[in-house]
Amino acid sequence: MTTVGEHVVARLGEWGVRRFYGYPGDGIGGVMSALRKAVDAGDAEFVQVRHEETAAFAACADVKYGGSPIGCAVVTSGPGAVHALNGLYDAKLDHVPVVALLGHTARNAQGSGYYQEVDLLNLVKDVAGAYVAQVSEPSQVRHVVDRAARTALAHRTVTAVVLPSDVLVEDAVVEPPDAHGYAHTSAVPSTTATVPPAAALREAAALLDGCEKVAVLAGAGCLGATSELTAVADRLDAGVAKALLGKAVLDDRLPWVTGAIGLLGTRASWDLMRECDGLLIVGSTMPYSDFYPAPGQARAVQIDIDGANCGLRYDTEVNLVGDAQQTLAALLPLLRTDRDGSWREQVGQWTHAWREQSAARVGARTHELNPEFVVRELSDRLPDDAMLAVDCGTATSHFARDVDLRPGMLASLSGTLLSMGGALPYAIAAKVAHPDRPVFALVGDGAMQMNGVNELITVSRYWRTWADPTFVVLVLNNRDLSFVTWEMRAMVGDVPFAESQDLPDVPYADWAHLLGLGGRRISEPGEVAGLWEEALAADRPFVVDAVVDANVPLIPPHLTLEQVVNTAKSQLEGDPSAPLVIADGLREAVGAPAKGLWHRAKQALGGE
Repeated sequence: MTTVGEHVVARLGEWGVRRFYGYPGDGIGGVMSALRKAVDAGDAEFVQVRHEETAAFAACADVKYGGSPIGCAVVTSGPGAVHALNGLYDAKLDHVPVVALLGHTARNAQGSGYYQEVDLLNLVKDVAGAYVAQVSEPSQVRHVVDRAARTALAHRTVTAVVLPSDVLVEDAVVEPPDAHGYAHTSAVPSTTATVPPAAALREAAALLDGCEKVAVLAGAGCLGATSELTAVADRLDAGVAKALLGKAVLDDRLPWVTGAIGLLGTRASWDLMRECDGLLIVGSTMPYSDFYPAPGQARAVQIDIDGANCGLRYDTEVNLVGDAQQTLAALLPLLRTDRDGSWREQVGQWTHAWREQSAARVGARTHELNPEFVVRELSDRLPDDAMLAVDCGTATSHFARDVDLRPGMLASLSGTLLSMGGALPYAIAAKVAHPDRPVFALVGDGAMQMNGVNELITVSRYWRTWADPTFVVLVLNNRDLSFVTWEMRAMVGDVPFAESQDLPDVPYADWAHLLGLGGRRISEPGEVAGLWEEALAADRPFVVDAVVDANVPLIPPHLTLEQVVNTAKSQLEGDPSAPLVIADGLREAVGAPAKGLWHRAKQALGGE
């Protein structure tokens, strides 16, 4: 006889869910028992991680890296579900379909204040608000699982199925009776809108054809549409800026690709947006409104699979609801072909100037090892099929600006939630989904201490099952929560709070050795090239513990006087790192215009 737990696993399998990330507990024991049988039969794969948050992060990342159509996290009751919330919010905010299986207190004990009893329906109603339901009776499984999976796919969001421990071990009702009150549902995914109406496409083409200086903003919705996006950009003579989640869409080395946009973006992207008269947004809801064209500056068209995202960040005139690849293909033949190339020439000048500035920053002398130099040296050596997982913090900035992604590479991060602790779960999911491809994780020491050191245990458990053992973790070890430190300086104008910012110096490479992995600590520029060769040639996962300078500034693509005044204020008020900030950062890496702002700010505050 089939149990309810077995029915849940089997029904998800019909939706293409065959990989489950989780951690056991008695509240979810019936699903774990079912997974044991499914794994033994070759019908499922279970990945045991060290924490339920990682399970949810990894379920989200599995979809982002193209491993599964729907991610699935399996966690136990009470604290297990609470722990998973952060990773589930990552999926919700980045529009990734994930179904969470949440164990729960037995039905007869609910409401009694039992051990680990949490009101799960209320707990997850925000993150899984599109659909959350409890299976309290065996005949519910089919329609609850079907609706959870269908909703997750259709709305690209998180749904949750709450599973009391006692119902999981009951006999399943695989086929509900043909009677009043029972549901008979389908496990066939719904189709989605693919191409907008012809009249809307003509209207969009006419608007763009009337613009002489077109900018394109490409996001995660463009993944898989590289050829079509390139063709449309070529026809429009456009420059293209990329949201972080869309960084892998186009080759970073193309002269008309201005790179990342936003606070961690490039000056070229800022110039592109501030000088354009037309804007095409494709598959992006990049939230920094001040990095779009000024209000009223540009006429705009947006393409998105979800109409609710259109006009969300900029005052668009034409909104095309459809799949990016097919919509771009349909738009292309409607666009004029007589552009003269002058706008693209200007875009190319901006990108060239930015790359020269980047090279100067990478090569700048710093008090300790320059983190941008370490990342750039890795970028130049990345294999063509590399997959990158990036954490939140300074690692994000260096990824955005110092890594050149090429065709065929994959990269992702916690894009909208911007949660620390995502890189190792993402890297693990990428490797599990594609065990024959090399993986590189870029992590700050704060995130590494948060959960990265623990998830290295997961890596040590599974790496021998991978066809390619290349799994490299770069820890940018500056003993400081430096992104927050720079926010304190530039946004608040305050001296960093050492008790909250300083981090202990952990020997990450030594920890890797204890786990049977490779690793090495470096602190000198002359060590970097040989270190990367060693890591890439290693026969097992490898941890690079790079002792880098915490005082290399995170420079916005355009500095405002307010930001420089605040930073100057923090220095004048006794920031202990003031001499190093000035010497290592503004003197060598910013350039003359910013140094002029710096001196003006200090003069305004009465400094020297």
